[in-house]
Amino acid sequence: MKKLFKKLRTGIRMTGQFYQEEMKDILKDRGALLILSGAIIIYSLIYAYAYQTEVVREVETIVVDLDRSASSRQLIRMVDATEEVKIIRSVASMKEARDIFFEGGQVGGIVLIPSGFEKDLFGGVQADVAVYADGSYFLIYRQLLGAAVKSVGTFSAGVEIKRLLAEGKVDEQATAARDPLSADLHFWFNPSSGYGSFIMPGLILIILQQTLLIGIGMIGGTSKEKNRHSFQVPVALQRGGVFPLLFGKSLSYLTIYSINSVFAMVLLHHWFDYPNQGSYLDVMSLTLLFLLSVIFMGITVSVLFKNRESSILLMVFLSPIVLFLSGISWPAGSIPPLLYKAAHIFPSTIMVPAYLRIRDLGVDLANVRQEYLLLLGQTCFYFLTASLALYFETRHNRRQAEKEISV
Repeated sequence: MKKLFKKLRTGIRMTGQFYQEEMKDILKDRGALLILSGAIIIYSLIYAYAYQTEVVREVETIVVDLDRSASSRQLIRMVDATEEVKIIRSVASMKEARDIFFEGGQVGGIVLIPSGFEKDLFGGVQADVAVYADGSYFLIYRQLLGAAVKSVGTFSAGVEIKRLLAEGKVDEQATAARDPLSADLHFWFNPSSGYGSFIMPGLILIILQQTLLIGIGMIGGTSKEKNRHSFQVPVALQRGGVFPLLFGKSLSYLTIYSINSVFAMVLLHHWFDYPNQGSYLDVMSLTLLFLLSVIFMGITVSVLFKNRESSILLMVFLSPIVLFLSGISWPAGSIPPLLYKAAHIFPSTIMVPAYLRIRDLGVDLANVRQEYLLLLGQTCFYFLTASLALYFETRHNRRQAEKEISV
């Protein structure tokens, strides 16, 4: 028992020593410190501030009114009154509107009211309104089309109700005849359909993961360039000695990213009013596993970098792929199954859907049990790979040192 306690005390002491050494290396390395501490703050604030308006409003639109009637002017006023569209100009021909659209670069689309619009409207003939929206920008296209459909629908309903009233029906009968089946729509979890509330919670996790992997890779590459930590070799090659080394390194990154996580997942959510339905205890439990799995993965991969620049190039290259395969920008169910399964080597692929269900939907850990167990298994797997990577790395360092001494 005494030997066990002695080994335990020694392991704790060595863990503390490796923790201090790793923290010193991080604090001395300005580039790594900027990535590990500053990047999450800078990126999160920039993205959150950029998406602060949540939805695209007042899309600049041109109107071509070929009818020039009271009805066409009323419809134009209704379109302009929506929050999605701002009528900036009315022109006399479609050619003139197209020239302005292609030259300006700021116009989101064109609304065309054909000649004979009012005549067809009151003559009982279906009247058409053409909407030309910029399909190269999905958000602009959606807003302009939605505003036009809403305005035309309301205008059409008003005309139809007036016709029914003229036939002798009362208000209730006319309304029921025009709209026999009404829809009562409710948008859960993101009532405003805001883009920031949709994209930022998941994007924060990607930023946490990628900056952490880059930072660990930079520290590992720099250590290899300068042949640091030669004192680690005799300790790490002892029986079980690699674990204090791994724990010490991991705790240093966990310390920094615990602070980063509080900023990104608590303060940022509060400042920009992102969905926050779940329990903080559940979020913390999930985040701890996520950070540990990313740290162990980073330590595993860091032994492959011979210089600090390699980690930056690799992780920057992987970042768009990780973002796409996480299921944020494109539904996971629409990603080819084989590709999506391969993406599970990244902790974010498991973490993002579970985290969003807790924060947005307000479920508890029991409802994300599968993802939690997957993260736990991933953490154990990368813990094993990180231990092996450090062990073989220290063996390699010892051989290199012996060769240099013999020479």
